[in-house]
Amino acid sequence: MTIIPQKLHEHRKKYLLAIVSGLLMTCAFPKINLAWIAWVAFIPLLYSLKNLSAKHAFYIGLVSGITHYITLLYWLVPTMHTYGNLPIWLGGLLLLLLSSYLGLYYAVFASFLTKFCKTPSSITMWFPMVVVSLEYIRSFLFSGFPWELIGYSQFDRLNLIQLSDITGVYGLSYLIALVNGSLYLALLYTGRKKWQGAKVTKKTTWGSLAITAVIMVIVLSYGNVRLQSTARKIETAEKIKVSIIQGNIDQSIKWNPEYQKNTILKYLDLSFSTLPDSPSLIVWPETATPFYFSSPYGSQYLKKLIQEGVKEANISLLFGSPSYKRDGEAVNYYNTAYLVNPDGKEIGSYNKVHLVPYGEYVPLKEWFPFIGKLVAQVGDFKSGTEGSTILWNQHRIGVQICFEVIFPDLARAMASNQADLFINITNDAWFGTSSGPFQHFSMTVFRAVENKRALVRSANTGISGFIDPTGRIMETTSLSVDAARTNTVPLMRIKTVYMKVGDLFAKICLIAVLIFFSICIMQHRKHNKMN
Repeated sequence: MTIIPQKLHEHRKKYLLAIVSGLLMTCAFPKINLAWIAWVAFIPLLYSLKNLSAKHAFYIGLVSGITHYITLLYWLVPTMHTYGNLPIWLGGLLLLLLSSYLGLYYAVFASFLTKFCKTPSSITMWFPMVVVSLEYIRSFLFSGFPWELIGYSQFDRLNLIQLSDITGVYGLSYLIALVNGSLYLALLYTGRKKWQGAKVTKKTTWGSLAITAVIMVIVLSYGNVRLQSTARKIETAEKIKVSIIQGNIDQSIKWNPEYQKNTILKYLDLSFSTLPDSPSLIVWPETATPFYFSSPYGSQYLKKLIQEGVKEANISLLFGSPSYKRDGEAVNYYNTAYLVNPDGKEIGSYNKVHLVPYGEYVPLKEWFPFIGKLVAQVGDFKSGTEGSTILWNQHRIGVQICFEVIFPDLARAMASNQADLFINITNDAWFGTSSGPFQHFSMTVFRAVENKRALVRSANTGISGFIDPTGRIMETTSLSVDAARTNTVPLMRIKTVYMKVGDLFAKICLIAVLIFFSICIMQHRKHNKMN
């Protein structure tokens, strides 16, 4: 019998608690969206780690993490099956591999806590820092996958999320972990339990709860002040009307030449329906034009159809299209956003910077040759220039294509480059009506709050919508319906702390954890030498 099954048998209650913790964390995110659960979701896992060795804690944390990410990212399986032509079993295996990788972060913090946090008070001090440190590492390691970090679960709690214009989303993750740790200590104290053999005292428990309460009061107070001050600036800011078009084009026919004309006509018809609202800008989704708009070898008829429609409407149009450039004999493909003025002329473009693995390029081809790109119409895409913006009527637009919006640095670079409006264009048709589109939309809120910029989102099948600079969701569309919406958004250039310092808070947490880790290792070695 192997080690893991043995421990599953010996510690089945602890593993059950770990699984419960993983499930609770998933419940905090869309579609279930019970945000309050995040504030207690770690408690079963922390309780299961009580008096465990670092080795056993690693397994417990891994199980909890795998449980969370399998249930959070389940929609990847039907996506890979439908659009990647992978068998369900292989899609399930790949989901398990991804969940196991992400679960390692849970395993590491579980092992860290039991190995180095020997006193109850050290839990509330180091648990939040370790959580933030690992989330930050996950945001860039192996190209990064910061999907639904813990703090994102609070996307609709306006008072709380204003903190992110200082700390980014990591401040919310820290706060959630801190509350979980403090409540866990209170639970141990109430039950007269010990942590790693150390008694939980009344002083430690009430001290931890008091500090946590004070921090919460400060954060909420800051949120109220920030909401009021930003609201005043929104009132005096220049405003424009923007229309978003949700074409609801079936992914299975999107690239079929027989449907290309109908696709363009549909987008034009929906765009014309917004004219009574007098928008200044109309936004179509990512790759709304299923042909190379800027290429002389693309469909000139379809290009002219769009240009004539724009001229007739007398409105600027921003939309997504694939593009390419020749570099000698090589051809470089790009996922591009174009801006066309009321005369039908292309006046600006943006090439997507952060590409989707297996969607726009295939990493590790030599290791996984059986996996192709989900978008098989063109070769691997190339990246654009980070921070580039599009100039429009003396304003700069920061365009984020698809899941670029989950990377804070990209939006921050655009805001620093004078972008006074964010536009996210995406095609979430891959996810169907699963939790995927809801999770994707929830993270866009933080880009608005961090930089105090309004964010306009146009998605092929939804969710499309408007978010104001405080993170307030002004309007959204339903999934899988044709939609055209118009709303008024402010153009702002507020300089936030986050814009100036970026993820400094997360970096401080990481440095502190590394110093603490180094000190513990040196003390351990010194102790071994003395013995």
